[in-house]
Formats: sequence, structure tokens, C-alpha cells
Amino acid sequence: MNRQELVEKIATAHTLSKAEAGRVLDTVTEAIVSAVKKGDAVQLVGFGSFKQVARAARTGFNPQAGEKIKIAAQKVPKFVPGAAFKDAVDPKAAKRRAEKAAAKKTTVTKKAAVKAKKK
Repeated sequence: MNRQELVEKIATAHTLSKAEAGRVLDTVTEAIVSAVKKGDAVQLVGFGSFKQVARAARTGFNPQAGEKIKIAAQKVPKFVPGAAFKDAVDPKAAKRRAEKAAAKKTTVTKKAAVKAKKK
């Protein structure tokens, strides 16, 4: 999906003109970019979070010239998807996580019962 398709989707879902939907999308993206640029994190519950991370300086390799190069430290944006987003993309993984959490909860409950019996 590209920007124009997203604008059309917003416009149809909320009975807006494409121009209005485009301005809404621009406002949202500009707000996210400006917050991350300032160093703030933007968290959209269920979707994910955007934040700024610092990359340390490092030594790279230029394969064309065959020499090592120094890569300066830099700040880069990072997106971490939320649980609901991950679950929507991979339902099987969501099911495995749910089963693992249920098994862990059962184990914790059993341990608590054993401790209660000992007292």
C-alpha cells in the first residue's frame, strides 16, 4: 500500500474528501516525526511505538574500494510493533504466545498451591 492508497482508504472509511484525508495523514506523520526528532517516544497502543535510538560509531568496509571506513555515530528512528499488530500479522505466533502464557500461569498456580499446602 502506498500513500495514495492509504489516503483513499481513510477518505472512504470516514467520508472525507481525498484532500482532507491527505491533510489528516500529513498531520499524523508530521506529529510523529517531530516528536521522535525531539527525542520523545510515540506510543500507539496496539499498533506500536516510534522512538529515536543512538547508533555508536563503528568501522565499516567498502567492498568496492576494498578498504575500511569509519562510520560516524548517528541518531536513527526505530519502530517497535505492538502485540496486537504482531498478532494480526502472525496469528499462529499469537496462539503460541497465548498457550505459553497459559502454561506459565498454570505452573505458577500449581507452585502457589504446593506452598500453601506446606504451610
